[in-house]
Parts: sequence; structure tokens; C-alpha cells
Amino acid sequence: MLWPVTTERDGGGGLRVGGVAARELAERFGTPVYVFDEATLRSRARAAVDAFACAYPRSRVRYAGKALLSMPIVHILHEERLGLDVVSGGELYAGLRAGIPAGEITFHGNNKSEQELREAIAAGIGQIAVDNHFELTSLAHLTAELSTTVPVLLRLNPGVDVHTHDKIKTGVIDSKFGFPIWSGDAASAVARTVAIPGLDLVGYHAHLGSQLFDAETMRVAVEIMVEFAARMRDRHGVTPRELSPGGGFGIAYTEGEPEAMFDEWANAVGSALTEACERCRLPLPELVVEPGRSIVGPAAIALYRVGAIKDIPGVRRYVAVDGGMADNIRPSLYGARYTAAIANRAERGPRQHVTIAGKFCESGDILIDEVDLPTLVSGDLLAVPAAGAYCLAMASNYNHALRPAVVLVKDGGARLIRRRETYDDLIATEVNL
Repeated sequence: MLWPVTTERDGGGGLRVGGVAARELAERFGTPVYVFDEATLRSRARAAVDAFACAYPRSRVRYAGKALLSMPIVHILHEERLGLDVVSGGELYAGLRAGIPAGEITFHGNNKSEQELREAIAAGIGQIAVDNHFELTSLAHLTAELSTTVPVLLRLNPGVDVHTHDKIKTGVIDSKFGFPIWSGDAASAVARTVAIPGLDLVGYHAHLGSQLFDAETMRVAVEIMVEFAARMRDRHGVTPRELSPGGGFGIAYTEGEPEAMFDEWANAVGSALTEACERCRLPLPELVVEPGRSIVGPAAIALYRVGAIKDIPGVRRYVAVDGGMADNIRPSLYGARYTAAIANRAERGPRQHVTIAGKFCESGDILIDEVDLPTLVSGDLLAVPAAGAYCLAMASNYNHALRPAVVLVKDGGARLIRRRETYDDLIATEVNL
């Protein structure tokens, strides 16, 4: 699914999402503006929960907040029975403020500070996913100081290669994340963990990467994790109560691209876990998956206003919009590809190849390198689909840009859930002028 489920064209050919016209949204909230469709958010959350519950009844879905930690959106997803995983103290704070019970939150990250660990412990975090020996040492000191016991998962690196961009692979041999299984490091981490009185080893976690489309890679990872768990049971007497192969389910960004279907992945993971546990004589643990992009990505569009248009005869036509790499750095960072549609009117007439450029002072500030669109004029609105994940989460104030407004649409109504930044916001943290 490329566009939100409520996307349609009105009688005049203009784009509508959630029953609200794009023109109206742009006039009311300005541009750039990110528009989230509540119906799509809820339907995708339900699809994920239902798919995994059907394939493996002892399963839970936790939303990967790094994709976008908007408190109103996280609250909606929690209403649809999703927990939360976070990777920083800031995400933990926002998740708690959104009303997510601490016990339904997992804290990830490869270099958690002592302050962040203290905050997680004080909140009563559900699990801390321990990434390395440095973190084990920190937790040993903290739990002794605080006279408390903390539930932990050990993040394993199963050494499974996946077909995605190198910068979003996380479970390969050369990775900053997790305890490598093949080197003996993971076994050493288990031995250390069970010897620390303040740590309760709940189970194991892994994450192979993002934008994954081959469910068999996760099946292999689950089998490796279960076999490792069985060896640790035999060696240390610890049986995992939870196993998490992470998330990373891929979505479509342009027409014709594939999408990872929740049913397919749930069946692959559920059957792999059941069969591996039977083979290794392990009781079935709780299965936890952590989709992020696949929940919020297709639920949003970004609306931009067309400004300058530059023709270079025989080379290309640049169409500049009022956003770019400050609100969506993914194309510049790792070559992510998007498509676009005219939002304020019908798409009629001959089409031409154009490049959608941003407004920022970098030659690499290109949102879409090449897209076929009818002739554009200054003032047109462009809608970019699949904009819900990692755009706003990675946004910056480069060139002192103002981060855009965020709007939630439902049944013909639009609600502002994040206001556009102001110039005063840009300098609010400056001191000693």
C-alpha cells in the first residue's frame, strides 16, 4: 500500500485524505505539512496484532518508536494494543507522557548513558535490551546501588545478512549492535548476566535491519537464536521467557515496489519459533515483534508547495519545493526513493521527467531524483506518499529551517498534533547573548 487507505480524488481532481482536501490542509496549516490518516494507522496496527496472534497466540507487538515518536500517534497505537520500544531517554520520556505503561516498554540502544538507565529503572521499564559488556557493567553497579532487580534481554547478533541498504543492516557480522553469537561473546554475556544478582535474564533479542522483504531471513535468525538459547539452558539453566526477532518489515515507496505482508511474516516467524523450540526441547516463549516503519510509513503524506522551476535544456527540469532535506533527509542520506502526485488539481496532460529539489543549500538536497508528472507550475501542491516513518524523526533545523506542522485527519476533520516551529523556537536554547 503506497497511499493512506482513505486517499481519493474529489470531483475537481484534487487529492483528499481522511475526507479532507489537500488544498484545505495547505491553506489552513501551511506547507510543508505532514498529514497522518488515523484510519490507516489503526488498520495497520490491527493487521499486525491480528496476524501475529493468529500465527503464534503468545505474541505481542511493540511499536518501534524511532520511526516516529509522536505522542498522539503512539497513544492511538496503544489503543490498538501495541506496546512501545524506545532507544533513548527522550523517547522513553515521550512514551511515558503518551500514557504507555512502563511495563509495556522495551529500552534499546547500543550506548545508553547511566542517566538513561537510571530513568528506565526508576520508571519500572518492562525490559532493557542489553547491547554490550559496558552496559552489563553499568547495570551491575546500578542494580547493586539501588537494591533492585531489572528484567533484561540480551541483544544477539546472529550474523544473518539481508538484502537492504548497508546503512540499515544491523544483524550482519560487521555491526555495532549486539553480542555476536559466533565469536562466543554472546555466551560470555549470558554467563555474566546470570551471575549479576540484580539482573533477570528474560530472554533474547535480535534485529536484522530495516526494509526487509524476505521473511526467510527472519526464520533463519529465529532458528539461530533458539539454538543458542538451548545451549545456554544446558550450560546455565536459564530458559528464555521471551524471544524477539525485532522488526524491519519493508514498505513500498514507489509504484510497483513490494511490501512485506504481516500475515506472511507472522506465519514464517511463528512456525520457525514453534519448530525450533520443539527440536531443541524448549518451552515456547512469548514472541515479541517490533514494527515501526510498516505501521506509520504508509499512514502519512507530505504536502509541499512548488516554487522555482529551472530548465537546463537537454539535461533536466528542476522543480523546487518549500521543504527538502531538513524535513526528509532519507534521499540525501542513503538514496531513498519516493514518488509524488499533484494534490491541488487533476493530473491531466502530457507527463514529463522532472527532479523534485529541496530549498536547502546543498546540491544533494534532492527529494526525488526523477519522477513523471504532468506539467507543474509555481503554486502547485505536491503530495509525497509513504512519508510517515523516519522523515520527521530525522528532521533537523538545517539552514534554520522550521520543522513542519503535523496534522491528523479522520472522517472529514483535521486536528493539529504538532505545530509548526517558530523563529523563537530556533533560538530558545541559546544562552549568554
